[in-house]
Amino acid sequence: MSSDRDTRWEYKAIEPPTELTKRESANPEERLNELGADGWRLVETVSYDGGGTKFLLFERRLED
Repeated sequence: MSSDRDTRWEYKAIEPPTELTKRESANPEERLNELGADGWRLVETVSYDGGGTKFLLFERRLED
């Protein structure tokens, strides 16, 4: 069994989905469920200074 120090992670950054106008966010639930089924876990969001989310950051443990 490996210790927490030996655990390796991989990361993914995606832009939140937008509606047709590209100015409003769409509900990301479907995409989040797809990523979750593949082992990804949402860990952070990166926002613009003026508001709004620019990226969703995910991680998952690398398999040995």
